Amino acid sequence: MKGRLLSIDVLRGMTLIFMIIVNQPGSWDNVFAPLLHADWNGLTPTDYIFPNFLFIVGVSIVLSLNNKKGFDRNKTIRKIIWRAFKIYLVGLFLWVFPSFDLDNIRWTGVLQRISFVFLFCGLIYMFIEKKYFMYLSVVTLIVYWFVMLYIPIPGIGQPDLSVPELNMAHYIDKNYLPGVMWQGTWDPEGILTTIPSIITGVFGLIAGTILIGSSGIKDKLLKLFYIGLILVFVGDLFSWSFPVNKNLWSTSYTFLMGGMSFMLTAAFTYLIDVNGYKKFKMSQVFGTNSIFTYVLAGVLGSIFYSDYIIGVQLNSIFVNTLVDSGVYPKVASLLYAMLYVIIIYIPAYYLFKKKIFIKL
Repeated sequence: MKGRLLSIDVLRGMTLIFMIIVNQPGSWDNVFAPLLHADWNGLTPTDYIFPNFLFIVGVSIVLSLNNKKGFDRNKTIRKIIWRAFKIYLVGLFLWVFPSFDLDNIRWTGVLQRISFVFLFCGLIYMFIEKKYFMYLSVVTLIVYWFVMLYIPIPGIGQPDLSVPELNMAHYIDKNYLPGVMWQGTWDPEGILTTIPSIITGVFGLIAGTILIGSSGIKDKLLKLFYIGLILVFVGDLFSWSFPVNKNLWSTSYTFLMGGMSFMLTAAFTYLIDVNGYKKFKMSQVFGTNSIFTYVLAGVLGSIFYSDYIIGVQLNSIFVNTLVDSGVYPKVASLLYAMLYVIIIYIPAYYLFKKKIFIKL
């Protein structure tokens, strides 16, 4: 399998659709529980979305670079760094838009984390032999597990992973992360937790390397599936000491989500690239212009949710109108999110039909 895979575009697009639904409810006071992140330890369906996207970042790096014959190594490295920097800047833009309050910048965030994962995974793919990817992943996650469980926190003592304030990630964010933090004194996309999130991308590199390999398609899919199964099992083992936790991007969470992404990639590759199933047009449209659709959703979301620009909050008008007509508030909120996906789909579909693919 060489070049762009439809299954990866579909998976990326499907992930983006769910990201938009989760991030753009009609009312944050009325959201069904599965569409919310776990408050701390634990897992909801929503907690799977972001790691799957980072996994696909890793897969896409392999497919993209493998498709370039005779590429200039130094030029490619510069492109990786430059693109990561642009993604990071767009993440900052989404935070300050539309007020542009530069005194209250959140230096971390979703796109910022994507930029770091893309940067480090790109460099890892360029500089480290593929046979060492899994060793790197396992060693890094074990070291992270040891640091989070056994390294005393300065001024506090032994970590307590049952609460957000008593762990090394919180300590580092509180003392070294500048600007606004999502949770006041710590950030789910903070400094230390970025390290295991990069490993999620490295898992994607491993999957991508398998997909472009010379073995038969059956062997590739079985390998993806069995690696995924093993990672899920390992994640379950680690969860006994380091609970599944998206905020900390815990070792158990990283293994578990990575394993599920391996198996999902195998399933979609078999369904779409092998069997030719093509009834995922909407996901494909979103997946082929992923950064554009995410940024557009963020920009329009800031406009619709705020009366800063147009003087009214469109989301509130929509939800209140439905609720006043007898619709259950959480259903009204979900309907708004689904309508919002359609609104984003319209310009994305136009670009898709015109074969315009916006890349940073």
